[in-house]
Amino acid sequence: MKTLEATQAKAKEWVFEILAPYWAKYGVHDDGMFAEEITHDGKVVDNYRRLMVQARQIFAFCELGSLGWNGNWKALVENSVRHVLDNGMNEKGLFIHTFDTDGTVLDARLDLYNQAFGIFALGYAGKYLNRTDLFSTALKSLSMLETEWLRLEGGFWEGEITPCPPYRQNPHMHIFEAALANYRFSGDLKWKNLKDKIAKLFVSKFQQPCGAVTEYFDKNWAPLDGVQGEIVEPGHCFEWAWLFDIGFDENKGIKTADELNEFARKYGICPQRGVAINEVSVYGEVIDAKARLWPQTERLKAACARFKRTNEQREIKEIAYAWDGLEKYFATDTKGLWHDKMNPDGTFIIENVKASSFYHIVCAFGELIRL
Repeated sequence: MKTLEATQAKAKEWVFEILAPYWAKYGVHDDGMFAEEITHDGKVVDNYRRLMVQARQIFAFCELGSLGWNGNWKALVENSVRHVLDNGMNEKGLFIHTFDTDGTVLDARLDLYNQAFGIFALGYAGKYLNRTDLFSTALKSLSMLETEWLRLEGGFWEGEITPCPPYRQNPHMHIFEAALANYRFSGDLKWKNLKDKIAKLFVSKFQQPCGAVTEYFDKNWAPLDGVQGEIVEPGHCFEWAWLFDIGFDENKGIKTADELNEFARKYGICPQRGVAINEVSVYGEVIDAKARLWPQTERLKAACARFKRTNEQREIKEIAYAWDGLEKYFATDTKGLWHDKMNPDGTFIIENVKASSFYHIVCAFGELIRL
């Protein structure tokens, strides 16, 4: 088994010498906006540009800067923030869906997922660019959400893109993440209150008696009838576990974090491939045995958080296993790219590399490197 130090050294090598330089050079358009995807032979694909990707890359390069990468992270962030502020927000202070290839608005429809990541990016840019005005901009977005998007049943309206029902927990997870970041960086109690409300909704509605979080709900936040209401994504169990582990003072979230981790580790890992799979049921039955990249990063983050809290040797083993699973996805012809979808037989689906995964990778590496 790898030592923790050996795993950290691997992560530092990948992030500082391979991933960050590659995406800083090839993952940015001439106008300063971040690219959506790159082919495996290194060609940038530019059909549209999602607000979510701009926001995630703003976070990722801020995080790289905070980890000590000495590349041009600040200029990259400043350019993308400028585009988001100039064209990525409507007159109410809410975030659009997509930009066209010239940076103008392509799709102005609103979606909760985009609001979460837009606010998240503003928090990070406010901190690492030393721009307190961005904290104020984020608060304006929050004010509109709380004025126009709150639901009596709890949580938020999900916007104009995804039909409801089903109602989803996932965008609320990213609202929690955005609130946590803005509270840490600005200290404004409005963000703490939002974070705590989402946490209460989670333990009362999203989390099931088995310990897992399900995906799809009716308007009253009851799981949908049938198989759809029983779907558990182990990656989301790990992601929520990480948030509950790091998101509260005095370890108030550890019971929930431990329940989520226990379920996901017991039922959500393929022992043959050593990776977290896409979907199981609340009873632990496999629904989708494919394995995307991002659940591997969330498994790693959850293990890092547990080790930091418990200092237990078994968490060092889990960190090493999670790293080994994640590293499989980096076995590409071009260093700095990755595979996203693993088949049940361990082969990968060959497709363009989505920039949206960079956020997951950098966040996980950051958690590991800082231990």
